Amino acid sequence: MNNRKMAGSKRIALVAHDNKKAELIEWAVYNKNTLTKHRLYGTGTTGKLLEQALGQSVSKFLSGPLGGDQQIGARIAEGKIDVLIFFWDPMEAQPHDPDIKALLRLGVVWNIPIASDRATADFLLTSPLMQEEYEIIMPDYTQYNNRLKGRVP
Repeated sequence: MNNRKMAGSKRIALVAHDNKKAELIEWAVYNKNTLTKHRLYGTGTTGKLLEQALGQSVSKFLSGPLGGDQQIGARIAEGKIDVLIFFWDPMEAQPHDPDIKALLRLGVVWNIPIASDRATADFLLTSPLMQEEYEIIMPDYTQYNNRLKGRVP
C-alpha cells in the first residue's frame, strides 16, 4: 500500500459558499496564529477575503462555480492539498452542486481530513496532528485501475 506523508506544515484549502463566507472569515481570524503556520489555498472571492483578513498570502483558484472547486479537487488527487475546510451552505442549492459533490468525493477518495462546519474545523485545527508529520494510509486502487486490463474493446 502506498502511503503519503504530510509535513508538519499543512496545505489547507479553505472554501465557503456565499452565505458562509463571513463565518469562515471570522473562524480564520480567530485561528490566525495557527493558520500562519500552514500554506493556505482558496477559491476566488473566499481566497481574496481570507488574504485581506489574515494579512497572509493565499494561493487563489477560480471562483467555485467557474472551476475553482475542480481545481482544488485536482490538487487533492495530485497529493498537493492536505486538508479541506469547506463551509458549505446546506440550506441553499448551489448551481455548481455536482462540482461540490465531486470535490468532497475526492477528499474521501484520497483520505484527507475534511471539515464542513465550524465545530469540525475547530476540532481539526486544534488536533496535535495538525502540527506534526502525519502518514496518510492511501487506499489501494490497484484492482480498480486494472479492471479493464485483458478486455478486448
